[in-house]
Amino acid sequence: MPMSASRRNRFERRRAETRQALVRAARQILAESGDTSASIRAIAERADVGFGSFYNHFTCKPDLFDAAVADAIEEYAQAVDERLYGVDDPAERLAQGLRLSARMAESHPEIMRILCHSELGRICAGHGLAPCAKRDVEQGMASGRFTVVDPIIALTALNGSLLALLELWFNRPGTDSDQAAGKMAEMLLHMLGLSPDEARDLARQPLPAAA
Repeated sequence: MPMSASRRNRFERRRAETRQALVRAARQILAESGDTSASIRAIAERADVGFGSFYNHFTCKPDLFDAAVADAIEEYAQAVDERLYGVDDPAERLAQGLRLSARMAESHPEIMRILCHSELGRICAGHGLAPCAKRDVEQGMASGRFTVVDPIIALTALNGSLLALLELWFNRPGTDSDQAAGKMAEMLLHMLGLSPDEARDLARQPLPAAA
């Protein structure tokens, strides 16, 4: 007998909840230590789901941890994009996005710790952070705001700078993260082709208020 629509909806909802519980458990592990050696049984227990449930959603642990990183980066990108809504200048978006990332080390510590513990390749891939940075770089190049000739190198420098900033926050918590992010934003804008004066001015503009 075919499953009724209501039963099917309940099944799909519970399935989605189980997957999210596993992803949430993996995010916690990544934020705490970055150690991906935890057993599947330990992950399932942390997620409070059955051991066999793991294989209904993931074929192996690397798939789960990749999904956890992607989930964190997507949440991070959405949070930054919401704050930058209405900011059209790609140079301003990059500068403010980097500075907002420093603020998120306090407001979203789990996400920032996951980024700290992740490899650059994981951060540059996926559907969260990388497309946003790529969009801003390409728009800046198309409009003439940026004079950089190789977008791949520019994106690698931007993502690497973000990791360096997070490492600074993670390893030296007494550092003034706002000041460090502003200086880094100024340096990156100058690297992308803005004059020193404009780069400095953009890097010091007030950040957009939270919605």
